[in-house]
Amino acid sequence: MKRINRLPKSLLMIAFSILLVGLLSTGVIAQENKQDTVKPNNVFSEIASEVDSGVVKVTSKIEVSNGNMPYYYDEEFYEYFFGEQLPEQQPRVREGYGSGFVVTEDGYIITNEHVVHNANEINVTINGFEEPLPAELVWADYSLDLAILKVDVDKSLNPIPLGNSNNLRPGDWTIAIGNPFGLSHTVTTGVISALERPIQIPTNRGPSRTYKNLIQTDAAINPGNSGGPLLNINGEVIGINTAVSRRGQGIGFAIPINEVKGYINDLKTEGEIRRPWLGIVYGPVTEKVQSYFELDNKQGVMVHEVIEDSPAAEAGLQQYDIIKEIDEKPIENIDEVSKIIENNGIGETIMIKIIRDGSSEILFAEIGKKPADLANEF
Repeated sequence: MKRINRLPKSLLMIAFSILLVGLLSTGVIAQENKQDTVKPNNVFSEIASEVDSGVVKVTSKIEVSNGNMPYYYDEEFYEYFFGEQLPEQQPRVREGYGSGFVVTEDGYIITNEHVVHNANEINVTINGFEEPLPAELVWADYSLDLAILKVDVDKSLNPIPLGNSNNLRPGDWTIAIGNPFGLSHTVTTGVISALERPIQIPTNRGPSRTYKNLIQTDAAINPGNSGGPLLNINGEVIGINTAVSRRGQGIGFAIPINEVKGYINDLKTEGEIRRPWLGIVYGPVTEKVQSYFELDNKQGVMVHEVIEDSPAAEAGLQQYDIIKEIDEKPIENIDEVSKIIENNGIGETIMIKIIRDGSSEILFAEIGKKPADLANEF
């Protein structure tokens, strides 16, 4: 039998140790090389960097006369949100700060209406431009608290992509970017706390601001953030930051972006805002109204005012008419009237059932386009 020579165990152990050290060394080197090439991932900072050139600072100058404070500086409105009283002596020209964001390459910008309300001069500061740019107020709506500005530029701007505010859920991440207190861009993060929040803000001058469908977030929003974008984790605009209540910690509000998408599309396709309009100011049927007009119930709305030369005036609607039905649909509350008008669209005819002087009447009205000079009216 042929004898097989075997290596001593000590030599085998030495060889195995050398092989093991080599493998470990290779792994360590590979890991070090991997750490050198892989950068830390911070989604919030990357989103802020991507949209930085699309967020703007809006500066408005407002001439102030005695007893004629602009809405943005209304003491009751300001104190409601921010818990601060304005100084007693006000200069004749006030400068206000807000935020906004670019929605088209050719210079359309979204902000809040209260940021530019009654402004005599509006300027927009955009990253990449050395000086603030004069802005034209293209469209504004008091009741929606939305405004669209336009700047003339010789190069394409960087619009921020719009998301879908109908798909939001409480707990989703949010990122708020704006210019609080007139400072440069500030980034705050949080989550959606709640949806469809209605709030009403009283004011000493003009009708109350009524918001019916706000996004509530705990991302920090401060004076000057108004009009800036509220983003989702994909870097898309899901809301327009509006204000924060002093009555609670971490309670900020934003207008859902889907409420303005239609107006942006109108600008792109029609070159103007086309908002359906009937031309009435109306309110609920209260117990006093029901008693005075001897109504059977409080269903419907009462017409407070009919705008001259409006579709409502042409249809024959009058002050103190009680609207009971539109297109055979009973009117249960004041919100239903605006929804029906919006859903029918410009040029369509609606049938209105009213109570006037104790008798029922049927009127027909053709929905019109809201005039530009009434954009700030409620």
